[in-house]
Amino acid sequence: MGLSEGFALTLPGQANTVAQPSAQEPAQTVTPSTPVTPSAPATEDGMAGERPLPDIAALMHDVETNQRSAESIEKDYLYRSLVTEQRLDSHGGLKKTETMEYEVFWANGVPVGRLMKKDGRELSPDEQKKESERIDKDSEKAKERRQKADEEGKESDARGHELMTASRALELGSFTNPRRVQLNGRDTIVADYVGDPKAKTRTRFEEVVRDMMGTVWVDEQDRVLVKAEGHFVNNFKIGGGLVANIQKGTNFSMEQRKVNGEVWLPARFEGQGSARALLFLGFNGHIEAVESDYRKFKATSKIVPVDGLVTPESIPK
Repeated sequence: MGLSEGFALTLPGQANTVAQPSAQEPAQTVTPSTPVTPSAPATEDGMAGERPLPDIAALMHDVETNQRSAESIEKDYLYRSLVTEQRLDSHGGLKKTETMEYEVFWANGVPVGRLMKKDGRELSPDEQKKESERIDKDSEKAKERRQKADEEGKESDARGHELMTASRALELGSFTNPRRVQLNGRDTIVADYVGDPKAKTRTRFEEVVRDMMGTVWVDEQDRVLVKAEGHFVNNFKIGGGLVANIQKGTNFSMEQRKVNGEVWLPARFEGQGSARALLFLGFNGHIEAVESDYRKFKATSKIVPVDGLVTPESIPK
């Protein structure tokens, strides 16, 4: 499945009110060798034709494979990400609202987010310089983590963070209640994920995945994760809360959209609750990131419009 350590927590430059997944009626656990055929498939945008569902375990392995192969195309794109954070005080009241606008792109093989505006204000020359220095430092650390993971033979994402493979996710929990729905006019396979509290974990990140519940939406044709919702069922701390601290009940959702008919890119992320992960992000309240203005590089380094959007003519410097 390719779930990374920063999946639910990484936002541009760092690393909602979201309804928790609705309860589903008990269903048989899907195993790698048991395809499930529904008698009446569920629908969202409309009714999908009744036909056998794909094997869920095999589907998740396809998602993992396609996620990795898509990086070569993702590197050709950049887009805008508008992050809005509503921070709460100790009494649960609104303390502060902050907005940050990022330009997200790949640099030297690492995805990065350059802060462009804060609360609608352009960065000063001094702030721009500090932001460039931050990106350079962050990119170098990412490459070092990735190199170390490669040397140790460990799975990692483009930023060197620990990667949860489909095989391990299936060992730590179960995908149940599979169904086919129409989402944005496309056939999508939906399944609920529940971690197994008795599963043995190898790392602290695996403990997070084991203690997570949620729902995933996979595009049936492209075999890509297009939507996910989840929440944490236990409090989670590393280093006494200094390295990571996630409160029970913190929930998140993410969505992707197909751009230019060739690649799925982030479209939206929301989180609500209290979560702090060193080097990723920290929030106490509600956070939302909305992506737009997707642009593609040409060999000449010129940026071309996508989906009819008007875009700049030069890449971020």
